[in-house]
Amino acid sequence: MHGKSVLITGASRGIGASAARLFAEAGANVVLAARSHEAIEALAGEIGPQALAVTCDISRYDDVFAAVEACQARFGGLDVLIGNAGVIEPISHLATSDPADWSQVIDINLKGIYYGMRAAMPVMQAAGGGTIITISSGAAHNALEGWSHYCTSKAGAAMLTMCAHKEGAAYGLRAMGLSPGTVATEMQHQIKASGMNPVSQLDWTDHIPADWPAKALLWMCGAQADGYLGQEISLRDEGVRKAVGLI
Repeated sequence: MHGKSVLITGASRGIGASAARLFAEAGANVVLAARSHEAIEALAGEIGPQALAVTCDISRYDDVFAAVEACQARFGGLDVLIGNAGVIEPISHLATSDPADWSQVIDINLKGIYYGMRAAMPVMQAAGGGTIITISSGAAHNALEGWSHYCTSKAGAAMLTMCAHKEGAAYGLRAMGLSPGTVATEMQHQIKASGMNPVSQLDWTDHIPADWPAKALLWMCGAQADGYLGQEISLRDEGVRKAVGLI
């Protein structure tokens, strides 16, 4: 990854922050995009001059486009886009859900992925290649009580990733998804507090640490993951864990 430039959305905490540290350790330049200005500024300061913090609301295309432009201006290009930003609150039943809140989750989890691809793909195609990885979820393929907004948005994001592969492969683009399973992040505290569906009943020790998906993301940027292009990699798969070096 030495000299490569990586844009990570939702980089202020959890998987995004872990990935930023790991990619920087591997020699990459990292652009940290998130709404939490103070958090990403602090993380950029921790990483050093190879990190750039860009305040970005992923639900606004102009913000995402500006983040891609900032990456080009600072580091000379964009090699990897990691669509990590996502929310799950408010968890609620369909019949009692708030339409504005439900729509906001779609704006972040689904439209935010589209905005990242729309801003990044022309840049990558013009450069002759690049990698786009979407953080997916088992919820993209299984309905869960109280998660209609999350399941719907993740399913759409998974389909967008397959579309990006179909349209971008001929231009050298590598697009795929990562389904990490349940990860020990702030989102799991929110899920636990809801008390809704079996996921909220899991013990904290059932969740994997955030650096596991980060290591998988780094592995996915190499040729050894080419067999998964256009597909979704699941960290529940023992074979994948072995390939990544987690077992």
